[in-house]
Amino acid sequence: MIGSFPVGKLPSSLLERLLRKYKASDRRVVLGPGIGEDAAVVSFGNKLLAATTDPITFAVEDIGWYAVAVNANDIATRGAKPRWFLCSALLPEGKTTAKMAEDIFRQVHKACRVLGISSIGGHCEITAGIPRPVLVGFMLGEVLGKRPLATSGVRVGDSLIFTKSAALEAASVIVRERKGEVARRFGKAFVRRCLGFVKYISVVKEALAAIRLGRVHAMHDPTEGGLSTGIFEMAQASGVGFMIENENIALSREAQILCRMYHLDPLGILSSGGLLIACGSGDTSRVVGGIRRAGIPAAVIGRAVPKKYGVVLKQGERFIPFPKFERDEIACLGHRLKMNG
Repeated sequence: MIGSFPVGKLPSSLLERLLRKYKASDRRVVLGPGIGEDAAVVSFGNKLLAATTDPITFAVEDIGWYAVAVNANDIATRGAKPRWFLCSALLPEGKTTAKMAEDIFRQVHKACRVLGISSIGGHCEITAGIPRPVLVGFMLGEVLGKRPLATSGVRVGDSLIFTKSAALEAASVIVRERKGEVARRFGKAFVRRCLGFVKYISVVKEALAAIRLGRVHAMHDPTEGGLSTGIFEMAQASGVGFMIENENIALSREAQILCRMYHLDPLGILSSGGLLIACGSGDTSRVVGGIRRAGIPAAVIGRAVPKKYGVVLKQGERFIPFPKFERDEIACLGHRLKMNG
């Protein structure tokens, strides 16, 4: 490949090649790195230990909550209970104050308390060359069953369930970045609702509920690249295709408005807070019903089909290729904000 890459994830073809070339050799690695795999799993005595790391680079407000929640989400998708959190905080030169540092510590502490996690250490420094705080989280958890779940576990015929809605995280991030502009257009109540979406970023509750309710074969947390990237990663990892029902994909009114305002596609933008669950068709009603009884929206958005059919989107009576995004739509936001500013 020639030239540099844009902001966002590495191209999946390059990442897949690098992971194959530099794979782990330790026999205790039960589940190692792979496309779409949210966390690794290691045999640790009579326990299976899940481990993940994830940075927060877009958000500034509530960055501590984001850091804990998105790392906990990755652990939960393995069918594991998040337990221990570490964080490296890189703070911007010339902008860091005692208040900024304490706000981040307080947010991390609160998020850990809410999710039943212990914050056990990390690193904090003022770093040259960055415009805003960057938090890199590291989370450990214990697998609850005898074996972990993997993104690669989808089987042909499985139902694909999606919880909450697409672009939930994106709506919160956009408003934090352009609060004044959005408030002038849609009012302070609209802004407050979007800011409140950060409370719904965690998927730990529904993930752990799902594995108790039925034959869950795989779970995946669609973050960067949104729902589209999450679905394609599950398809690639599992060697299947998907037929997705467009009308079943939930999208909040606020996310619709913001994506339209800034010319962003809600299928390809930050979507932490939603959880993709693949389960046996016979257990679909039990899993969806149980998640809903817990107060969390959930719907079947499609089913797994043989790989040869690819990933397709059903719109009315038409089938079209599911939109694919080389990078998260939020990475285009700066340019589009200038056009709309």
